[in-house]
Amino acid sequence: MSLACSVVLAATVYKWTDEDGVVHYSDQPHPNAEKVHVQAVQTYKSGPYDAGGGGQPAPSGGGAAPAAYAGCAIAQPADNQNYPNVDSLSIVVRTDPSLHPGDQIFLMLDGAPLNNAQPVGTQFTLSPVERGTHTLQAVVRAGTGALMCQTPAVTFSVSQPSTQNPVSPIKPH
Repeated sequence: MSLACSVVLAATVYKWTDEDGVVHYSDQPHPNAEKVHVQAVQTYKSGPYDAGGGGQPAPSGGGAAPAAYAGCAIAQPADNQNYPNVDSLSIVVRTDPSLHPGDQIFLMLDGAPLNNAQPVGTQFTLSPVERGTHTLQAVVRAGTGALMCQTPAVTFSVSQPSTQNPVSPIKPH
């Protein structure tokens, strides 16, 4: 899974504006498109933990603890993506390695907890989606509540038709 996550996050992205002024993003080249630099995933590797043992390895209890997360990221929506006319948005969170048993994912939209601060799993559908620009972030917490991994923030925009627009599809002429 880490390879697929790396490929998604390191992909080349093309951005262009059509004749109607709508900005588009794609992984396929388009005439008059510019390449967009997508930042690498923020990761953290902790150093060895010494709980006062003087550098001596801790005695083995027989059951090995799961490996620490090498990283986590929001795979969907993509950073700086625009969604016109959507009622719901699918959110996908990836962890490397996969989510450990007992660990939970929590989402924050514009700095506020989503889903009444309840865990969401690796996939979540946000509905309804408000018009405007939003920031989305995920955190992985152990069953004890300890922070295990935090994703970089992803920004996305949602545009909806306006009833004030004279050519609005939702306003009769």
